[in-house]
Amino acid sequence: MLKEDLIKRFRITEGKGFKLADIDPSETAGLDIDKDDAKELLASGTKRLHALQERLYAEGRWSVLIVLQAMDAAGKDGMIEHVMSGINPQGCEVTSFKAPSTVELRHDFLWRTSCALPQRGHIGIFNRSYYEEVLVARVHPAILAKQNLPPALVKDDIWDERFDSIRDFERHLARNGTVVLKFFLHVSKGEQRRRLLERIDEPDKNWKFDAGDLAERKRWPDYMNAYEEAIAGTAAKHAPWYVVPADNKWFSRLVVAAAIADKLEELDPQFPKLDAEAREAMKRARVELASEGNGSSGGKHKS
Repeated sequence: MLKEDLIKRFRITEGKGFKLADIDPSETAGLDIDKDDAKELLASGTKRLHALQERLYAEGRWSVLIVLQAMDAAGKDGMIEHVMSGINPQGCEVTSFKAPSTVELRHDFLWRTSCALPQRGHIGIFNRSYYEEVLVARVHPAILAKQNLPPALVKDDIWDERFDSIRDFERHLARNGTVVLKFFLHVSKGEQRRRLLERIDEPDKNWKFDAGDLAERKRWPDYMNAYEEAIAGTAAKHAPWYVVPADNKWFSRLVVAAAIADKLEELDPQFPKLDAEAREAMKRARVELASEGNGSSGGKHKS
């Protein structure tokens, strides 16, 4: 598992002076390991996550919201598959947000994601999120137009106002026991090109290819500007951004796993302690079960 001081390098809690260009998408923090070593490190991280999540679920006080944002082919789906592989599905929900439905467009831009927030004791993962409303909606004005806002509210400062709304929303979540961790998987344009070509050239990856990705790729500078302003405008101690170098999938997965585990360890959830009455009831139950003896059900248990 990666050390805390390394994770801090990618954590953004104060937007002033933040520049996306200051973080190299190909960085691996000097780690020179092979795939097997990377898998071993990640396995150690997911084992750590499993133990912490079990306590989080049992305690039932905190909830954790993980926001994943990235350009196409940056590795969001693989991140969920590999990093969360050790998590008990009973206490974890993944929600992917596509283009808003007609019903969703009849509400404010935070409504649909609010409906999918994790309950206490659970981890919720947003594959894209309310941040799409200051990213794709900003790059494509036609999307904003479809939201049927009163014309008087669509002003030049609408994005700053949405940053205000997001900051207030995340502050509200933090005040009510939901930990917000936001990850931007920072892939380079060159690495995205390689991965898109891979989707075309390898038959078992053809299903991942979407011609629309090429149209979005042409807006790369616009998206980078939108991401930079969104991260700078909403980074906070209670809702930090992690700008994770994503050209090397093994490294980005290690960073995300470590960041989540470090936060859960900070929360330090505990298994509930039984009161005297519950302990007495458990003792009586044990006596009753033990008195039944082995094989009383008429058959032998096979494991």
